[in-house]
Amino acid sequence: MSILLAFALAALNSPGAVVIRPVANMYSAPTEDADVVSQAICGVSLIVEEDKGDWVKVRTPDDYPGWMPLASLRRYKPGERNYAASGSIVQVVSIFANVYREDSVTKHQPVMVLPFEARLEAVPGPAKTEDRWMQVCLPDERTVWIQRGDIQPDPKPLTVDRAIELSKRFLGLTYLWGGTSTFGYDCSGFTQMLVRRRGIVMPRDADLQAAWQGVVPVLPDELQPGDLLFFGGSPQHITHTGMYIGNGEFINATTHDRPEVQISRLTDPYWSKLLVACRRLK
Repeated sequence: MSILLAFALAALNSPGAVVIRPVANMYSAPTEDADVVSQAICGVSLIVEEDKGDWVKVRTPDDYPGWMPLASLRRYKPGERNYAASGSIVQVVSIFANVYREDSVTKHQPVMVLPFEARLEAVPGPAKTEDRWMQVCLPDERTVWIQRGDIQPDPKPLTVDRAIELSKRFLGLTYLWGGTSTFGYDCSGFTQMLVRRRGIVMPRDADLQAAWQGVVPVLPDELQPGDLLFFGGSPQHITHTGMYIGNGEFINATTHDRPEVQISRLTDPYWSKLLVACRRLK
């Protein structure tokens, strides 16, 4: 059973909520003193598994659990459909996108800055092909305006070559432990996003990705662009991942040398001694 199908089946009998912040942290316990284990971006629907005061334990569409403050969410009403699940949907394709209270960049400061991949509901209305603006409804039910150059209607899955081309747009973005957005990625969050852009949802953490049934082992001398690389102390202790882009290079979000998305070389002694697994998507 695919990750998305399992999530959809579980959601049928579980209360749900939608993320209303640009990016919402998920914690290992119901306190901001706990470590951040992952994030969910604006517009993502979550399964709510447990309530504890001003916190809820949630599960994301990639089947990842964590605690989130209630202030980051809007709970669905009974019978309410999930946000951005049907109708006219657009997705942010810029690294960041500002949304405004009116169709102007000069009258007021942005209402919110959204990350890449945020999904939004378009407000129905007559199409104006010459208009640079579109009106959208945020998951907190506010109506705002976004520039059409920042969005696309339901982008199609990318080929490997296009995914590699896309990956290079993120070079220099900061590394962030637990990060899953353009406000900051960690290694597995970045690789997971690149695979998701190819139309495939895989597990969140690097060790789970390497063991996932949706990949097959590959020998290092048989690597092809788009293959996934896993690093660590041993195959049983994987701590890092990246995507191979050809010519002995891979792209990854790392703290090595500098904390950012960068292109690294497999011949670098730092990485060659840590490479423990290579995988290819089925």
